[in-house]
Amino acid sequence: MFVKWRMTANPFTIDSGVTVPDAIELMQTHNITKLPVLRDGKLCGVVSQSDINRALPSDATSLSFGEVAYLLSKLKIYKIMQKNPPTISADAMLEEAAIVMRDSKVDILPVMDEGKVVGVITESDVLDAFIDINGAREPGTRLVIEADDQPGVMSRLARVTGELETNITHIAVYRTGMESSFVLLGVNTVNTSDLEDAFTKAGFQVRYVLRR
Repeated sequence: MFVKWRMTANPFTIDSGVTVPDAIELMQTHNITKLPVLRDGKLCGVVSQSDINRALPSDATSLSFGEVAYLLSKLKIYKIMQKNPPTISADAMLEEAAIVMRDSKVDILPVMDEGKVVGVITESDVLDAFIDINGAREPGTRLVIEADDQPGVMSRLARVTGELETNITHIAVYRTGMESSFVLLGVNTVNTSDLEDAFTKAGFQVRYVLRR
């Protein structure tokens, strides 16, 4: 799955010279919490609601409301933004974006194409994609099958489902680092008793069954 399939295209952006109140208004108007920051049309940072919150005076301040408002009206986004944020290409695989997010400890990546911001991909986008890839919300049955971690296992599993004319809708493998792995198999039926028996007879162990 590619980043361009899950990103928010043509995202709202903000200029680095804009003031904090203007950024707050933009975020509230469009119900967003993070914005790519541009300078002369080029990406130079990302600003989030958390960055803004850190810039606000604490509740213990002795400043009046008017004084706080005046100070914020002079505070520019480039003063509080996260500079030189990590980015990802629109043609990158989604797992690449997930790795960059985890390694960089960020939950949003500007998506770039030929030096321009063409979208943003967020942690929520990656989680939604994970749910879709695994078919977690689709009707049917999900079986967790323990199998030997060796060549030919997937063809054996497919042979069993084929003999019972059961359609595999989703499949994922969780390698344990030991001699066995867990295969998450999604099928398009809730009547899987015969299938479970067939897997057992074929030498597999059905560890968990979830029907929707």
